[in-house]
Amino acid sequence: MNKKVSDLSKKEGDDGDFVVVVVRQHPTLDEPKALDVLPDELEKFVPIGDLVMLEIQQPDGTKKDVAMRLADFNKLAPNMDQVLKEARKTRGRVPGTRVGNGNG
Repeated sequence: MNKKVSDLSKKEGDDGDFVVVVVRQHPTLDEPKALDVLPDELEKFVPIGDLVMLEIQQPDGTKKDVAMRLADFNKLAPNMDQVLKEARKTRGRVPGTRVGNGNG
């Protein structure tokens, strides 16, 4: 087996012992990066609670990922559960559009 070293602690282990943690967004990164981490080091990654992950799509086509606490997201509309239930899906046709070439 190949040996690997933890990116966090520099502890050595077998290749199959490691977990990969992908850093998708960070202020100093312009692309995702992968960290090799031993399972017992995962306890250092403390979640901050219920999050809502958003993708903001600007009219010019640029996109930005945003994470918000669920409680703050729910404050954006009086009945956010209903707003989400009635929102259009991201795949398929936009509600109210018709399939066809317009000739018939």
